[in-house]
Amino acid sequence: MRRTIRILTPLLLLFFAGCESSTDKVDSGGVILSITDFDGLPIRVAVNTAGEIVQVESLTVDNVIKDPNGVGSPLMNVELQSYEVIYTRADSGSRVPPRLTAGIFGVAPAGGNLTLDNLPVMVAEQFFAQPIFDLYAVNGGIDSETGDAVVALNMEIRFFGRTLSGDAVISQPARWVIEFVR
Repeated sequence: MRRTIRILTPLLLLFFAGCESSTDKVDSGGVILSITDFDGLPIRVAVNTAGEIVQVESLTVDNVIKDPNGVGSPLMNVELQSYEVIYTRADSGSRVPPRLTAGIFGVAPAGGNLTLDNLPVMVAEQFFAQPIFDLYAVNGGIDSETGDAVVALNMEIRFFGRTLSGDAVISQPARWVIEFVR
C-alpha cells in the first residue's frame, strides 16, 4: 500500500501541476484578430435623445496570419462568438456602467477581414445605470458624483472567437472616449 502511494503521489502532483485554473486556453491557432477600422464612431452622445443605444456605424476586424511567410488555411478562419465593451471614467468620476457582453456571429477569413455594421457599444442596461442615468432631464441632468453635466467614458472593445480548428482567439482591445451630455 505504501509503495502504491509513493508511486501515485508524484504522478498525481504532475497531473495537477499540469492543470490550469482557466477552462479555456487561448493559443490563437496561428492567427491574430485585430480591430483595424472604425467609421461613424460616436464621440458625443446626448442622453435625452439617444434612444438608449449607441452604435458604431462600421467596424472592421482583421484576421492576420502570424507567420508572414506561412500559408493560410480555411481552418484558420475565425468564427466570432461574442464581444465585450468595458467602460472606465475619462473624467474625475469613479462610477461606470456595467460592461456590455453580447453574442455575435460572423467569420473573419484567414488573411482577410470582417466588417460589422451598426454594432451596439451601449444599450439600455448601460443607459439606466449610473452615471449615465443621472444625465436624464428627469433626474436633474447632472452627474451626482462629480456635479458635471458631462460624463466622459473610456470605452474598450474586444472580440472573442474560435478558429475552425477549435483554437480560442481574442482580439487586442480598441479604445476611444465618448462624452455623454444631457
